[in-house]
Parts: sequence; structure tokens; C-alpha cells
Amino acid sequence: MTTAAELKDLSTDDLKRRADELKATLFQDQLKLRTGALDNPSERTTHKRDLARVLTVLTQKQKSASAKK
Repeated sequence: MTTAAELKDLSTDDLKRRADELKATLFQDQLKLRTGALDNPSERTTHKRDLARVLTVLTQKQKSASAKK
């Protein structure tokens, strides 16, 4: 689990990469959930929250960059 403060230190490219990784992880979690192979369902919730956190920080950075222009 990552905090918003840690994410604010990353660049937008790193945040986009992290978001893509989390989306892929959530897809795998969904497949495991459907097949019954998901060991810990709370991990899926954690991944969803991390993705939301990453996307929030990414949006904030993009808005602040466009406001500076």
C-alpha cells in the first residue's frame, strides 16, 4: 500500500506506469475471483484503493501543470 505523499514525489510517467500495473493486477484478480483461485479477497480492495490514489494524484499533477501554462 502506498500513501499519497509517496505518490506525489513520482513523475507523471511513473504514475501512469503504476496505474497500468494496477489495472493489470485488478484484471488478474477479477479472473482469479471468477475461477475461485483468489486467496485473499481483501488484496483486491487494496489494489482498487491504490489505483484510485494513483489516479487522483496523477489528475492533480496534470491540472497543476496545465494551470502553469
